[in-house]
Amino acid sequence: MEDRQATGGAGAATKVRVNGTTAEATLSTTGGCPELRWRCAGATAERSLSLEADVLGAEASGKEVVVRAFVAEDAARPPSRAKARGKRRRREYVFEMADGEGAAAAWGETLRGCLDSIGRPKRLFVLINPYGGKRRASKIYEAEIKPLFEAAGVEVTMQETRYRGHAREVASSLDLARYDGIVCVSGDGVLVELVNGILQRSDWEEAIKMPIGIVPAGTGNGMAKSLLHAASETCSVSDAVFAIITGHKQALDVCTIVQGEKTVFSVLSTTWGLVADVDIESEKYRWMGSARFDFYALVRIMNLRRYRGSVHFVPAPGYEAYGDPVKQAETPIVERNGESRVCSYQGPTAEFQCSDWRSIDGPFVGVCVYNVPWAAENAMAAPEAKFSDGYMDAVILKDCPKADLLALLLKMSDGSYVKSPHVTYFKVKSFRLSPGQLMEDPKRGGIIDVDGEVVARGEGTYGMNQDQDLMAYGPSVQLTVHQGLATVYCPK
Repeated sequence: MEDRQATGGAGAATKVRVNGTTAEATLSTTGGCPELRWRCAGATAERSLSLEADVLGAEASGKEVVVRAFVAEDAARPPSRAKARGKRRRREYVFEMADGEGAAAAWGETLRGCLDSIGRPKRLFVLINPYGGKRRASKIYEAEIKPLFEAAGVEVTMQETRYRGHAREVASSLDLARYDGIVCVSGDGVLVELVNGILQRSDWEEAIKMPIGIVPAGTGNGMAKSLLHAASETCSVSDAVFAIITGHKQALDVCTIVQGEKTVFSVLSTTWGLVADVDIESEKYRWMGSARFDFYALVRIMNLRRYRGSVHFVPAPGYEAYGDPVKQAETPIVERNGESRVCSYQGPTAEFQCSDWRSIDGPFVGVCVYNVPWAAENAMAAPEAKFSDGYMDAVILKDCPKADLLALLLKMSDGSYVKSPHVTYFKVKSFRLSPGQLMEDPKRGGIIDVDGEVVARGEGTYGMNQDQDLMAYGPSVQLTVHQGLATVYCPK
């Protein structure tokens, strides 16, 4: 595609007015990144907008072309500074063409053609959890999300979730052919339900290819933080929405967690011990927002619990020295799913019965397995985790002095806590957790938390009067990862 210019006499760049200021402008569509460039009268520096990285949408009306952008506070900047910009906001640039309506129409057509060629989503299904976090997701949608989608010309179908598990039900029956992607406006809970619902479908092989967008509007927001941080963007609602609008995608590993014939799918983490106790038991302090985690972590450290149990794992390459070798006869085999779900996703086909398993025995303060780097906006729990490397990152915390444990908590914001001698951090292909009872009270069990939801809990634990959990506490649960199974929107 050749460069298009609003041309005047002798083929020179056309004289235009940009937001009322006289300028010369060029629309370049050659190379890999189309740009809109202009220099205002009397200015020495040329200004630019990348159609892919800065522009929401554009339209021509009469002699004017209106370009709706999402740029840094210093407005348009050279492309080389793309990673250095600060907080961004919406801006409109009105180009009044000296050559009249014909030039404006040509520019408008070219701009729209370039934006369409990038592969941006045009129709999105948006799920909002009005109960998550501080119950502000619906207001956030109206004030911050909806205006950005409208500016980009994205057609949106919005639905609020009404109860726990509703997003899973919606995903299992949604007519996906009507949409280019699905967006979750919540914490991480709706995303997890959405993935589980999609993998229950009979057409899961095609359905799981549907890109999913995550807008942080909950308490933890670990997935949104992980995706935005990887691109050096702030974890904000507007940056997350713009990442969805631009349409860039990232493959995402999905973990299958099995106990007998019971199965659940995870995209964030599986925790047992300290982290699970803090996550679930702090629910009573939800009114505190994300501060509830720090507060209740301090409570739990001051009254530290240690759990009996063991873990078995198949190490990733380079981590074969972790743990102790396990004889094949000692390695429990977890049954695959039964006939009841033959039409849905059955988990990875990889088998590890003949692999070289390793083990670590308790007592444990905590055992965690992560799929992405950030467990929450302020907690980099697995600094080496990748979105689609086919491995899980395991964090094992055995007995630890309370003062050292508190110091570890303070180092979670940058992930440096994993360097502590009290922490064992390694990558695995497959992982089995055999949870035991509390050392201080053998009649009391613990909690197994998958992506913020309880899947199993022992006697005497928080919430025992709630509905029956999916899995039993005590028998082994096995985790196996399917590399790059899902797709999520992310910044480029």
